[in-house]
Amino acid sequence: MPNFEHPEYPEATLLHLESMVPCRETQVSSLLSIFGERQHFSFPSIFIYGHTSSGKTYVMQTLLETLELPHVFVNCVECFTSRLLLEDILTQLQSLSSENKHSSHVPCDTFNDFVRLFKQEIITQDLQNQTVYIVLDKAEQLRQMEANVLPGFLRLQEMTDRNVTVIFLSEIVWELFRPNTGCLEPFTLYFPDYSIGHLQKILSHYHSPEYSADFYAAYINILLGVFYTVCRDLKELRHLAALNFTKYCEPVVRGEANERDTRRLWKNIESHLKKAMQTVYLREISSSQWERIQQDDGEPGHLKGLSAHAHVELPYYSKFLLIAAYLASYNPARTDKRFFLKHHGKIKKTNFLKKHEKTSNHLLGPKPFPLDRLLAILYSIVDNKVAPTANIFSQITSLVTLQLLTLVGHDDQLDGPKYKCTVSLDFIRAIARTVNFDIIKYLYDFL
Repeated sequence: MPNFEHPEYPEATLLHLESMVPCRETQVSSLLSIFGERQHFSFPSIFIYGHTSSGKTYVMQTLLETLELPHVFVNCVECFTSRLLLEDILTQLQSLSSENKHSSHVPCDTFNDFVRLFKQEIITQDLQNQTVYIVLDKAEQLRQMEANVLPGFLRLQEMTDRNVTVIFLSEIVWELFRPNTGCLEPFTLYFPDYSIGHLQKILSHYHSPEYSADFYAAYINILLGVFYTVCRDLKELRHLAALNFTKYCEPVVRGEANERDTRRLWKNIESHLKKAMQTVYLREISSSQWERIQQDDGEPGHLKGLSAHAHVELPYYSKFLLIAAYLASYNPARTDKRFFLKHHGKIKKTNFLKKHEKTSNHLLGPKPFPLDRLLAILYSIVDNKVAPTANIFSQITSLVTLQLLTLVGHDDQLDGPKYKCTVSLDFIRAIARTVNFDIIKYLYDFL
């Protein structure tokens, strides 16, 4: 017996639907109850919200296609103007009937034209006796369009006097949509994030036929144990699972372990999963390149060219600005004379040390520094004479925008802005190498 019950659809269809949408039974049951039978009027609008990769788009597509309900599916990111959006809906509406698979472009300039043309298409396609569903994915983009578009879709059933339901899919809550002038409130439905048990069940469903389901489930358990704290995106986890499974299977393929030797399999893949942790959500290389890197027997902790920071391209003076900012963040201010003054005399490091400075500055983290100190260090480390022009100041703003620098402590308008450098030592060394600057010689911690 299926978990879903509906008098309109056969049991086999509901069983198939249940197998297609694991861990979303509650939400699908609610939607089936709302939809009712084909000829019944449904809610004028339904608002479905939840975080990224919580199954909103997939569940709606699967539900409407499996039950063969007439529907139009539009991505509001692709249709970024109201005209493109309305024309796309009308064009897809033309191809709903089996006789007319080739749709023609329908020009539509205003929402008033859309209502008129929509009513005509419903009659033309002979859809008066069943509910037509319009699904607007990434619906938060509607807030950037004309003020009448969102209220118009919310009242489309009333304006057209047709059996139509508009479904909004969004990652933000309805309260951020509601117009100040008021509107017809939609029925809201929340899709919660997948739990670790749900992710285990869904990812295990895609196991390779060459290996047993238990073997792949053990692999997914290891994968989630590593990545769940930093990544709960189902799409990204599926990508990572497919990318690293070959490496996990190597001891079994070579005959060094069996499928139940979890400890040996874990020791084989541990270092490679740590490498993959550095590139979660990034697509700096293709899957084939990643597999070739995995086959190289390099140092486990060393990732060859995969860090996004290692590939960042900055203007020439921006690199020196970033180097100067790093030195200002991690060197005590009173050591600037030692590093950047030519005739400072002999100063021993022991003369600088105080009790509270026994700990490395790199362990304590970056400290804020004023703008004038940043520019003073910049002028010292750049060979050419640099004028304090607007170009230099705009590059500082760009570094803040890129989150390589952080603006702090600018509440007092009488004081100048203060910054912190947020990049790592490996990153700044990579930047310094591109301009032939030995940054280690200028760091107090490495004297």
